[in-house]
Amino acid sequence: MKKIIKGKVYDTEKAKLRGDYYAPGSYRDFSFFEEHLYQKKTGEFFLYGSGGPASRYAESCGENNWCGSEKIIPLTYESARQWAEDHLEADEYEEIFGVIEEDEGKMTATISVNIGIWETAKRTASSKGIGISEYIENLIRKDMMK
Repeated sequence: MKKIIKGKVYDTEKAKLRGDYYAPGSYRDFSFFEEHLYQKKTGEFFLYGSGGPASRYAESCGENNWCGSEKIIPLTYESARQWAEDHLEADEYEEIFGVIEEDEGKMTATISVNIGIWETAKRTASSKGIGISEYIENLIRKDMMK
């Protein structure tokens, strides 16, 4: 499939297939779908997905009628990484995004904080594009520099 989206060409024939996901069930199920992760020569990622009339790829094909369809969805690097983490084996993931090194210098800690403070911290971390652990570490480092 070839599609132009926002002035960019996405072509499953020219891009490198990086991984596949098939929803549980049979091809005969109306809700069945499949997705294929591709990477362009530019490094950009996209999904090619297709599915039945009750799947996430369904399209309206008349009044109160739904048909199966196919679609190309451009992905950000982070979205592609998350898709791969959710749907690929560890070796496949690391082939695409590199080996994940375990940080031996970290530990897991249990803390108790006010629910409102926790929710605010999660929202703030998310808006900065970082995880809650990194956000808390940054706060502590900033406090130590005072």
